[in-house]
Parts: sequence; structure tokens; C-alpha cells
Amino acid sequence: MLKFLSAVTIIIFTGINANAQTPDSTLTPSTVKTLTDVQYNALLRGNDLYNMALVAEINKYPSADKALKFKKEIDLSPSQVTALTKINTELIRKKKEMGDFIITNETKLDALFRTKKINESTLIYYTNRFGLYQGELRNAILNAAVNTNNLLSPQQVNKLQAMKNHN
Repeated sequence: MLKFLSAVTIIIFTGINANAQTPDSTLTPSTVKTLTDVQYNALLRGNDLYNMALVAEINKYPSADKALKFKKEIDLSPSQVTALTKINTELIRKKKEMGDFIITNETKLDALFRTKKINESTLIYYTNRFGLYQGELRNAILNAAVNTNNLLSPQQVNKLQAMKNHN
């Protein structure tokens, strides 16, 4: 009986482990060795890989997409909806643009190392570029939160915060 239970336990854990390792079929395989498929796809889609909005979120600066999601509940005016849509659209565009730049930068670094053409000056250049792209991305994300906060009344910000706390 003990052998049977041990065998069943091993089979169950093997099955769980195999399922956990199944790749996400919605992911495009990364063309960059230094980026996982998840990172690569997040950069392409404009997802915030590094939680760059955290400082705004913990200090109750709302995001435009959350405000738009709860527009009826927080009673947004038509002009607020228009302005928030513009903020959100521009942020999505900027996040994808910076993601493309980061992917291109990583591709170039990989090529320089692979072909043994890396030197101190090109290394400084491409690593600084990476920092620049990340800084520009974070600025865009945080600027969108500041602009969203400025468009909303304090009551709307409080309602939105309460909505987020319940979800």
C-alpha cells in the first residue's frame, strides 16, 4: 500500500511539474538571447515589466486606464474621458516604443559580444542607452499618473482608490 501511495504521489507531482513547465502558447519566442519569452513579449506589448508605476500607486496617484475602467463609478465627465483616453493612448504608444528600443539595444549588445567586437566605449554606450530607455519609460509612466491625478477631483481619486481596494 505504501509503495502504491508513493507511486501515485510521484505521478501527481510529475504531472503538476510538467504542466507548470508548459510554455504559454500566446508568447512569441524571443529573438534575443538575453530576454526570456515573457520579457520579450512584455516589452513588445508595452507591459510594465519592472513595476515602474509603484511609487505613484502607493501614493494614490491613479492610472488613466484604471480611471477609464471605472468611469461610471467615479462619474467622469465627457471631457475627462477624452483627456484620459489621450493620456492612456500616448502611454501605451510610448511603452511599446521604449520596449522596441530596449529589444534593439539588447540585440546589438548580443551581436557585439557574439562577434567579439565589444570594447569599453561601445559597452558604455549601449549600457547607458539601456538606462536612458528605462528612464524615459519610467518618466512616461509616472508623468501619465501625475497628469491623470491632475484631471480628477479629490473625490474621484478617493472613489477610484476605494474601487481598487475592493478588487
